[in-house]
Amino acid sequence: MARADLLQGTLDLLILKVLSLESMHGWGVSERLRRMSGDVFEVNQGSLYPALQRLRRKGLVTAEWRRTEENRRARYYELTPAGERALQEEHGAWRRSSRAVDQILDWAT
Repeated sequence: MARADLLQGTLDLLILKVLSLESMHGWGVSERLRRMSGDVFEVNQGSLYPALQRLRRKGLVTAEWRRTEENRRARYYELTPAGERALQEEHGAWRRSSRAVDQILDWAT
């Protein structure tokens, strides 16, 4: 099974997307990313939690302690209105960039 390394900005964008669907704890974010990517992206804790903290410092997500379904205490992350705007902006930038990369890669010499 192939694994891919994510650039920091790409990971932030994907986390924002996942949190736009529902608030969840860090492990849930990681699992959702893995499932949504068809097992291509496996985000380890060493990358995930610094990204969540970075997004929190930027005011794009909030965090609060709650109980999980298994009655464990976990920090749940939720998208802020600023995070929703950032997601829309970054999604548009990603689309433009990925089209440009495809155009370059498909260039016939």
